[in-house]
Amino acid sequence: MTALTLSTAGAATLRADAIVVGVAKGAASKSGGLVVAAGAEAVDKAFDGKLATVLETLGASGAEGEVTKLPAPSGLKAPVVVAVGLGAAPEKDEAYRAESLRRAAGAAARALAGTKKAAFALPIEASEDAEAIAEGALLGAYAFTAYQDGNGGLGGNAKDAKDGKAAKGANGGNGKKQPLAEVALVGAKPRDKAYKAAAERAIALTEEINRARDLVNTPPNDLYPESFAAVATAAGKEHGIKVQVFDEKALVKGGYGGILGVGQGAANGPRLVRLGYTHPKAQKTLALVGKGITYDSGGISLKPAGHNETMKCDMSGAAAVFATVVTAARLGLEVNVTGWLALAENMPSGTATRPGDVLRMYSGTTVEVLNTDAEGRLVLADAITKASEENPDAIVDVATLTGAMVLALGHRRFGIMANDDAFRTSIHEIAEEVGEDSWPMPLPSDLRKGMDSPTADIANMGERMGGGLVAGLFLKEFVGEDITWAHLDIAGPAFNEGGPFGYTPKGGTGSAVRTLVKLAERTAAGDLG
Repeated sequence: MTALTLSTAGAATLRADAIVVGVAKGAASKSGGLVVAAGAEAVDKAFDGKLATVLETLGASGAEGEVTKLPAPSGLKAPVVVAVGLGAAPEKDEAYRAESLRRAAGAAARALAGTKKAAFALPIEASEDAEAIAEGALLGAYAFTAYQDGNGGLGGNAKDAKDGKAAKGANGGNGKKQPLAEVALVGAKPRDKAYKAAAERAIALTEEINRARDLVNTPPNDLYPESFAAVATAAGKEHGIKVQVFDEKALVKGGYGGILGVGQGAANGPRLVRLGYTHPKAQKTLALVGKGITYDSGGISLKPAGHNETMKCDMSGAAAVFATVVTAARLGLEVNVTGWLALAENMPSGTATRPGDVLRMYSGTTVEVLNTDAEGRLVLADAITKASEENPDAIVDVATLTGAMVLALGHRRFGIMANDDAFRTSIHEIAEEVGEDSWPMPLPSDLRKGMDSPTADIANMGERMGGGLVAGLFLKEFVGEDITWAHLDIAGPAFNEGGPFGYTPKGGTGSAVRTLVKLAERTAAGDLG
């Protein structure tokens, strides 16, 4: 776990293994070349005012996320200077975007793996800048090494997993290059209430995002419905969150046909987990529902070769919901936040649901299963119905739901659908504010007819074209009357199969947590959108 400190020491005098400075390209310099960003004045002075020239000679361009290392001259306590690109320099009297600072800090933190302490002398004009830099650095310092060099992963084995002993992804891997151990923010004011609050929020938020990443990265032989439920139970005890676990007997008794139908082919039985965070001053209740398919083989409708290897990530929505509820509790937000984790393994076997089977959902609706690989909507439907019974002010579900959404929006942004245009717009604006790429998507009523079934009330598949929208329309059917609802399809950004970038690692990313936490904060402030 990477530590965070706010430093009153100057960039030149702070003792650290490296000092991080920002450089940008363009407009603010007469030559149109590199610009040394605010916060790095003392470092530039140690280079006789020629830091930009030295970096240009080394080929630095100031492009966003570009990292250049060079030995520090005399006059600096740190032996190494790390220059990180901020992209285009802002116009006069304008500040760097928070997301530019966040990405730059993340890229620098990744480049400093194996370093004990780094001082970040990036531009800070207000506490919001310090918070963005802290978030980027703490997220960028993440590494999942729990299964390397003999480490035991999620508590070491499946038995410990049942006891809720979660992996510490950034602390394992003896003999491997360890993540950056300490981040010091130069220019942040440790005695200022706004800066202290910003640091506390950044720590709580990033620790829970990184815990969500750990869960997504944990292999499915250690993370399955029962062990995930145990992790949630342990976290509930730690943070004062009420946790209720519906095991197989409770699911059968309650008639949760969707969750049971998806999980009935697996050796590890399904679970529905309710996490309840309440605040005595809360005026609103936000219900979050997460898809938690801890492994998705596709079931009888088996996925083709090459599509199974990353399917441990199909519980990313549940991980995001779990992280959001815990973050809300840690921050003491004046809002009630209920999290529903719909957990199952989707496996083929002699007991698995078959294409053509009809499931009776918790709502009483019958669903003809035309494709067992369209399972996420089935577990979510039961959980959404259950969440609706508590009559929250809004429901937001989060899921790695459709490949169609990846085809539509790519790997770095999620789609937003809703039964209320203003709510959809609000969530989109929040996502953009916190630096998560997203795009509002429609729910065209003409696509609903494709799910008509001659056998049941509705089929779990409709038209192939617009499949992500069809899935949203299916979920809409199970939202309680007059309840505001939104659906986030995070299939693209939830798991990064490419190389790391900015503060985003390879593997689980913790997608949607920042958006959901900010939504909870807005709700606490009386602005649900």
